[in-house]
Amino acid sequence: MTRAPASTPDTGTEPLRRGRVLAGLMLTTGLAAIDSTVVATAVPLIVHDLGHFSLFPWVFSAYVLAMAVTTPVYGKLADVYGRRPMLLTGTTLFLLGSVFAGAAWSMPALILARCVQGLGAGALQSISQTVIADIYSIEERGRISGWMSSVWGLSAIIGPALGGLLSQYASWRWIFFINLPIGLAALTMVMRYLREKVKRTRHRIDVEGGVLLVLWTGLLMLGLLSGGSRWAWSSWPSLLVFCGAVVALAVFVLRERGAAEPMLPPWVFRHRVIAGPNLTSLCVGITVSGLTIFLPTFAQTVLGATPVVAGFVLAVMSIGWPFAASQANRLYMRIGFRDTALVGVAFLLAAAAVFWTLGPDAGIVHVAVASLLTGVGLGLLSNSMMIGVQSIVGWERRGVLTGSMMFTRTIGTALGAAVFGGIANASLGQWLANAPKLLRGKLPATIDNATRLVTGGHGNAAVTAFVRDGVYVAVHRVLLGVGVVALVALVVTLVTPRRFRRLD
Repeated sequence: MTRAPASTPDTGTEPLRRGRVLAGLMLTTGLAAIDSTVVATAVPLIVHDLGHFSLFPWVFSAYVLAMAVTTPVYGKLADVYGRRPMLLTGTTLFLLGSVFAGAAWSMPALILARCVQGLGAGALQSISQTVIADIYSIEERGRISGWMSSVWGLSAIIGPALGGLLSQYASWRWIFFINLPIGLAALTMVMRYLREKVKRTRHRIDVEGGVLLVLWTGLLMLGLLSGGSRWAWSSWPSLLVFCGAVVALAVFVLRERGAAEPMLPPWVFRHRVIAGPNLTSLCVGITVSGLTIFLPTFAQTVLGATPVVAGFVLAVMSIGWPFAASQANRLYMRIGFRDTALVGVAFLLAAAAVFWTLGPDAGIVHVAVASLLTGVGLGLLSNSMMIGVQSIVGWERRGVLTGSMMFTRTIGTALGAAVFGGIANASLGQWLANAPKLLRGKLPATIDNATRLVTGGHGNAAVTAFVRDGVYVAVHRVLLGVGVVALVALVVTLVTPRRFRRLD
């Protein structure tokens, strides 16, 4: 039994102080967002210095895995100990990991450092969203959440460019060292301007539940990130990992039912008004994953666009999302959270219809329109559901609810990469297996190799044309899958109660 603060926000009405807190939150969110993509353009130089190219995918996976498993834990602890100490803990861990990564002397050391970064990043986004719900009214949150969403959109564009510039003109190590001044500025703003009134109460920390939560989540994410890439889906490692995740999940559920203060309370998924938004958050993660991975492939390989133009296709989605999120409050104050989410789903279905009409000779504007519609839909859907869920509970439950929403979105991202990657590879494999006899033996085995063959401009023209057609079939089926996810989001949203009534 430990003494811990049950806090309430001391927000006041001072716009200047709230604005500085918001600036600090945007900086912390930007740190987590940029580090998800910044390493991508530095791969050759990092491998040249540290070697072990076969281990490099873990530089990405370790970060995402650690961030995913700690997000719900930080959410619960923020409800127990307060937002401020958890933000400070997360940011400090992130900066320590950044120093460690910049000084890494080997690939295993870099992977471990990225894991430490991820352990800190798990606090940054979810608790930042929780603090916004604490200090801004429902009427204001839509606009503020739009600003926070814009941080992720800009980071998706700035991250790879920044990584390339630092690697070319300085050193890849500065990709991580540059986090220090930004993180220290964020820490200063949070420590100075974010205040909480602390009321001391006694809490029993659910340590066993936290360990089990990290265990089953970690095994699930490991299986989703590694299946089909590091080992086959039907292999023994894959089966063992997923079976371990199921067993750990079962033990976790039993443990949480009897815990005095569970780490992830069962009531989070018992009420339709909470379960619905969590499932839509899962759909958001799946959609973002599928489009982020495969839209640039479609633009470059099938349409022959340059990497810059392919990046533009994703950029318009990153523009549509924060714009729609910033305008969501105008809708949900008039028609409610659930109906605003339905408007967002309508945009997703419209985007799915446009994706369905994409042919192998489509124009890049055609693809960009679908991407923009998707961004608008995701902004309305995710923002209205997040703010709606935050509005039905008090301060002492808001952290765990926000953490659960971020957690399910991260799981959705990994699930989308696994499912859509499987669809694409299976579709292309079937296409290549049915190739004319004259082309067999000259064809690539995976969609990655196929993309390199087509965009590289090497090889037999007939082989290139056949492979391009195969990539079109594979990616088009992925885009159809995105439409199926939009239909699932429609059903989930429809069964979510129209009125978001408070639970406490």
